[in-house]
Amino acid sequence: MKSLPKLAIPVGIVFIVAMLVVPLPAMVLDLLIALNITGALLVLMVAMFIHKPLEFAAFPSVILMMTLFRLALNVSATRLVLLNGFAGKVIDTFGHFVVGGSLIVGLIVFAILLVIQFVVITNGAGRVAEVGARFTLDAMPGKQMAIDADLNSGLIDEDEARRRRAEVHAEADFHGAMDGASKFVKGDAIAAIVITLVNLIGGLAIGVAQYGMPFGEAINTYSLLSIGDGLVSQIPALLLSTATGLIVTRSVADSDLGSDLVGQVLARQLPLRVAGAGALVLCLIPGLPKIPFIVAGGAMLLLSSRVDENPEGAADVAEGTAELAVPDSPELLAAEIRVDPLGLELSADLIDLVDSRSGGDLLDRVKALRRKIAGELGIVIPPVRTRDNMELPLHTYAITLFGAEVARGEAPRGTVLAIGDFLGSLPGTPTHEPVFGLEAKWIPAELRHQAEVGGATVVDRASVVTTHLAEVVHTHAARLLGREDVRLLADVVKRTHPVVVEELTPTQLSLGEIQAVLRALLEEAVPIRDLVRIFEALSVRAATSKDLDGLIEAARAALDPSLAAAYVTDGTLHAVSFEPLLEQRMLEHVRQTEHGAVLALDPDLAQRLLVSIAQLSTAAENQGHRPVLACAPQLRPAVRRFVAPAVPRLPVLSYTELGTARQVRSVGIVGEANEPALAVGVA
Repeated sequence: MKSLPKLAIPVGIVFIVAMLVVPLPAMVLDLLIALNITGALLVLMVAMFIHKPLEFAAFPSVILMMTLFRLALNVSATRLVLLNGFAGKVIDTFGHFVVGGSLIVGLIVFAILLVIQFVVITNGAGRVAEVGARFTLDAMPGKQMAIDADLNSGLIDEDEARRRRAEVHAEADFHGAMDGASKFVKGDAIAAIVITLVNLIGGLAIGVAQYGMPFGEAINTYSLLSIGDGLVSQIPALLLSTATGLIVTRSVADSDLGSDLVGQVLARQLPLRVAGAGALVLCLIPGLPKIPFIVAGGAMLLLSSRVDENPEGAADVAEGTAELAVPDSPELLAAEIRVDPLGLELSADLIDLVDSRSGGDLLDRVKALRRKIAGELGIVIPPVRTRDNMELPLHTYAITLFGAEVARGEAPRGTVLAIGDFLGSLPGTPTHEPVFGLEAKWIPAELRHQAEVGGATVVDRASVVTTHLAEVVHTHAARLLGREDVRLLADVVKRTHPVVVEELTPTQLSLGEIQAVLRALLEEAVPIRDLVRIFEALSVRAATSKDLDGLIEAARAALDPSLAAAYVTDGTLHAVSFEPLLEQRMLEHVRQTEHGAVLALDPDLAQRLLVSIAQLSTAAENQGHRPVLACAPQLRPAVRRFVAPAVPRLPVLSYTELGTARQVRSVGIVGEANEPALAVGVA
């Protein structure tokens, strides 16, 4: 049964083609004509009861197939009329009974039907289809931008955005197809005129010349049958043309056409009363029949007395609309106080960055950034809500985290950012690159090539904003990892490794405890992509202790091969370390608190150590290295908390985590000297 719909249409097309060349018995032709009229009526009813045009997306193809079917019937009927002088009961009835056996009446009725179909309905529907296709295609960029804006603001998710984009494309394809399909209907009307004229002339010629019939008998035998064939064809053609007009003029609504039409026309008392009174006034004109106008006017006034201008449904809608419009309604207040995890605010002159019509692709880059962050860190950051902020100075953008501004930058319109050491000869506004603080200058966009020739690195405005946003996300990734995000990640792992997740949560660790471990890893820029190994390590550690530092170190041990690899340059890891005696003293001053292990050092010594570490780290970075601070495994959590406030970008690794590097080179040793300068020993 499932394959029946797939085979029905191809078999039907083959049958229609066969009808063009194979003669049909009159009885079969009667059946097919009845099927044609019924099918056209069915299509018209479907067109009336749909809510939006895309619900009948196959309509253009239906037009083509039914038009081909009707033309095949014309050919079969013409063959029977000209060969046998009889083409079945249906055509005979239309040729003799419907038009009273009069060729003149038949021709007039046929001509009127053609005018109605060709001049009125088909011509109007074709024009509406053409305009609809043009406006739909013109509106596509705006609709796409609106979908992207809703996605970035968090109002919809990726699946809903994908569904809406598919609907926009389907709508454009449908209206484009309807523009072409309307030409089928127009061509069908022209073909009906030609076929009928050919049948009239051919029938008279065959009757008079071939069979020697008198002129009147030839008209009665052949010409009336030709008119009957034309009328039989024009009725389904008129129904299909009407369906085409309904489809192309149908707007998106919540109900079918009949309900909309009755509900909207009979929604007000005043128009009905004016129309009824006008019909009654016409009765005063001498000579006009009064009863028809009295009946029509009385019906209008009766309907107006039964119309409720505030029906229950409309009242509910109005009440709901008014409730939504109330400034202090709970729904609006809840929407207003909702804090977006990640936001990007643009000044008024930076809106072109998100306007695709002016070439702005910032929204697309932000979406790509979300995918990039997911691949690098293993987390799915929340949608970035992009909006304008009239309070920002011109050329300025701001990045917010949970409603608070955490970063700000500039991107003057018509400029690009040139980064380099020799920018003095270029006109522009000096600045600093927002991520690494490098010397830079905003120069006119037309000087881009000149700056590149001079050895500068040139970055467009959208790239500057995106790079700055990426840096903020990397810096605050731990804060962006919420409890729901952890649940989502756990569900993803559960699909492929259900035992790992079921063993860990909730029997051993809660989602909150897992979140704390993952956040601690992200705070140290450790990707959490390999959640399977992380969960397995946590499960083993949680069986003996749920100490947070122990859980974190267990997770790091599971990720050991990749920890040092991120900081290796040309196969070499550059490390800063402590003197052995200092390290022993630091071990003696480790204290356990509710927030983990900390170093309880003398303030002066602590300050000297931090200055030394910062100096060594800066010196190594100036040489193009990515240094790490190495220490004993027992010290690592405490040293990380000690160093992070002063040198947040310096990774802290234990000696055991350095094992994956092929070569470790010391770039400095921190000692316990009285003077900071003596505390730095370069190896």
